Amino acid sequence: MNTNVLLQVFRGSITEAADFDATADSEALYNAMKGFGSDKEAILELVTSRSNAQRQEVLAAYKSSYGQDLIGDLKYELTGNFERLIVSLMRTPPQHDAKEIHDAVQGAGTNERCLIEVLASRNNQQIHDMVEAYKEAYGSDMEEDVVRETSGHFKKMLVVLLQGTRDESGVVDADLVEQDAQDLFAAGEEQWGTDEAKFIMILGSRSVTHLKMVFDQYEKIAEKSIEDSIKSELSGDFERVMLAVVHCIRSVSMFFARRLYKSMKGLGTADNTLIRIMIARSEIDMLDIRECFRLRYEKSLYNMIKEDTSGDYKRTLLQLCGGDDDLAGEFFPEAAQIAYKMWEQSAMTKVKLRPTLLPAVDFDPAADAQALRKAMKGFGTDEDIIIDIIARRSNAQRQEIRQTFKSLLGRDLMKDLKSELSKNLERLVIGLMLTPAEFDAKMMRKAIEGVGTDEHALIEILVTRSNEGIQAMNAAYSSAYKKSLEGDIQSDTSGHFCRILTSLVQGGREEGEADLERADADAQVISQQPSLCAVFQEFVRFTNKDIEQIIKKEMSGDVKNAFYAIVCSVKNQPSYFADRLYKAMKGLGTDDRALIRILVSRSEVDLFNIRKEFKETQDESLHDFIQVETMVVSSTFSPLTLSVWIAVFPSAYE
Repeated sequence: MNTNVLLQVFRGSITEAADFDATADSEALYNAMKGFGSDKEAILELVTSRSNAQRQEVLAAYKSSYGQDLIGDLKYELTGNFERLIVSLMRTPPQHDAKEIHDAVQGAGTNERCLIEVLASRNNQQIHDMVEAYKEAYGSDMEEDVVRETSGHFKKMLVVLLQGTRDESGVVDADLVEQDAQDLFAAGEEQWGTDEAKFIMILGSRSVTHLKMVFDQYEKIAEKSIEDSIKSELSGDFERVMLAVVHCIRSVSMFFARRLYKSMKGLGTADNTLIRIMIARSEIDMLDIRECFRLRYEKSLYNMIKEDTSGDYKRTLLQLCGGDDDLAGEFFPEAAQIAYKMWEQSAMTKVKLRPTLLPAVDFDPAADAQALRKAMKGFGTDEDIIIDIIARRSNAQRQEIRQTFKSLLGRDLMKDLKSELSKNLERLVIGLMLTPAEFDAKMMRKAIEGVGTDEHALIEILVTRSNEGIQAMNAAYSSAYKKSLEGDIQSDTSGHFCRILTSLVQGGREEGEADLERADADAQVISQQPSLCAVFQEFVRFTNKDIEQIIKKEMSGDVKNAFYAIVCSVKNQPSYFADRLYKAMKGLGTDDRALIRILVSRSEVDLFNIRKEFKETQDESLHDFIQVETMVVSSTFSPLTLSVWIAVFPSAYE
């Protein structure tokens, strides 16, 4: 098979200025820096409205007209991140990359993430130009400096990337695609231990087009993505560089969207990363990065920069970004292709759900019942014993303990626990002791009763439970509260939102295999049918829009939240729960009820998968995030309660 070599189409936010006059620009910059103070607004407007090639002409004209070095003058007049940003814009792309690599390997410690980002994302010519610029600027060999500061398989992969010898011919051999997929599978998933050299050779040298086809074939063989295999087979910086290569093969623009998001999320901003990417991609693919950012993170890159930075630094970054995409709804070509591919993968991928809580071995319900009674008898309560038993038994085993406690001791375990425990520890332990159906019924009751309705809880539960789970919850609700759950929902909600919840609470969603012809037809009428992944995929193809953006743009309030939750849950349910957990803890105050609800209900279903998604998105383990947020933010979560969380999902799983 022979594919045509694609010419790179530049989709940058910065283009060449019309009626460009390098001498006039150099004079304007000189005047902006002359005298007391400097006209920063004039500097940023001029520099960000010229292409890099035009800036180089301005540099030369400035030197010719005034006998001074423009970069030196800018460094003198400007300060902080604004100075770093403007000065970096004045360097050529190879000079900029060379300086980033030099800074990453010099001084105390090595910035491995910078090395990974730059070397994994550049094409052969960019690598060669960067290596040459490094030699000219610093008088040393880039490869030697990188080798000196790194080690092991990580070092070997960086050396391969530094050669700039990836196949860029565009020729694809179908037989070699099959062979490479089989070799990668044999090098990792199929054997004990990993043949790292095989991963390095294939991922470091094959063409982009070839590797995309290899990844598709690998997924058919391994029944998991190449990313998941790398995460399970490799570790540390070697894992990170290999994942970066895979992400860049799939989409360089999405890779940078992820890097930009991580540079700004949470407390503090990774300004070096933010500056490096905004400069490097401003004339190449910033428009596509913006669209990928919006697709993945449900907000525009423009607005995130606006919220996370300030002053002249912010204004310069926003100029490089080029525009706000929050209400656009439509995609640029690459982002549309990515959205289509994401839905295709959601429809095809068979995810193995993994719990974090498994049945205890050598289980003895009588011994557990006696131990629990002893922990609650007399003055004070031994909460450590209660936690150790309840958080290390499966739900089925806890139900045996409840029954044995009653038959052996003639007491109601639930009443004893409620009388001995308090606040969130009581909520958590009681939640663990209920059956899944009882727990869901109680959570629905809590969401409805009292002043105000917790619409987010209603949506979360009804959207994510199976038909069987919803039907069991309905029965448990009726048994516990002598009312119909459907009736209570209808009395507490209204309008289209009520209709959505009423439909979901029937537990009648079709759960069969995808019918692609039906999906094709449904996409054209936007109706909800059995394989929603396939429907949403075809919707992108027909409209060049993503269903998520349409919902956000065209709907509002609880209706929007309900439909959006359905879409997110269909696309990737563990990712949906990871996002819910993050939102429950971020900012001031913790939504303790949401935290308890999700962790209790998912601990024996897919909490391991949720944790993987959380770490992928937030770049921090769920375990560590909960430790920080519940200890620092929530006054009602004690270290003792935290120990239950850790017992429910021990750190050994991370």
